[in-house]
Amino acid sequence: MFDFANFYQLIAQDTRLQPWLNVLPQQLTDWANAEHGDFSRWLKALNKIPAGKPGMVDIKSSVTIANDANNEPMNLGEIKKLENLLKTFHPWRKGPYQVHGIDIDTEWRSDWKWDRLLPHITPLKNRSVLDVGCGNGYHMWRMLGEQARLCVGIDPSHLFLIQFEAIRKLMGDDQRAHLLPLGIEQLPQLNAFDTVFSMGVLYHRRSPLDHLVQLKDQLVSGGELVLETLVIEGDENAVLVPTDRYAQMRNVYFFPSAKALKVWLEKTGFENVRIVDENVTTTGEQRTTNWMTHNSLPDYLDQDDPSKTTEGHPAPRRAILIANKP
Repeated sequence: MFDFANFYQLIAQDTRLQPWLNVLPQQLTDWANAEHGDFSRWLKALNKIPAGKPGMVDIKSSVTIANDANNEPMNLGEIKKLENLLKTFHPWRKGPYQVHGIDIDTEWRSDWKWDRLLPHITPLKNRSVLDVGCGNGYHMWRMLGEQARLCVGIDPSHLFLIQFEAIRKLMGDDQRAHLLPLGIEQLPQLNAFDTVFSMGVLYHRRSPLDHLVQLKDQLVSGGELVLETLVIEGDENAVLVPTDRYAQMRNVYFFPSAKALKVWLEKTGFENVRIVDENVTTTGEQRTTNWMTHNSLPDYLDQDDPSKTTEGHPAPRRAILIANKP
């Protein structure tokens, strides 16, 4: 089972994060006691992955790990064994990763999203960052590549935690990034992070305004929220509420226009709210691969009219908004 002692020690030394220790150990104990059918199998595979002391790590322009501490490449047998272990953790949704010559071609080209948002955010150097709904942690590595001081990701998925720990193990056990198997609703009002990211989460929340308040509660005064979500075209009053599924997703609720979302952020107390990007998701950015063999975006669009989903809703369009806590 996972030992979060290193993270406890880390936040015990951080005056802004110390109060988290009042609730976090019990929450993670409760998580550890809950059953998950595949977790023991994944954990066995994780334990077989060699602890890395890589000769080369690039987290600035990609997430790439290569060579050992002596700058020698792994032999073909070792690479094949590692590839088989990593494929145990299928499906890989966020990435891509290049690991000792293995191209983990994930469902999402998460690097494209990163390239869209990076020019607009406050530089992350020496900042503490919370990534809400972080998936397997791909963007946390890119945040560290921008010299963030600490990156904490939260995501309740057992599989994403395993994937993150596999990459961290191969990287040499970097202690600047930590993924906790929690949801945002489990976090106390910390007021502790310089930057909070919420990407691809809002439309999964039954109460989107409550989610925005929860995000604000994690920021220091003057801190920055980076919010990325599915939107529709329209004015300040435009909101889509699917009666059933959207692009085959069941657990979706509200799709505002970017202009409406700006109003929501202002109503929940954020200031300096700006829409910095709107982008139609292409089948080049989200698709089926050898590392994610389930259906993906091409299967969710109307084959006769790809501007619509199979349910007749507008095809996925995503926006990035940035705001500050007063």
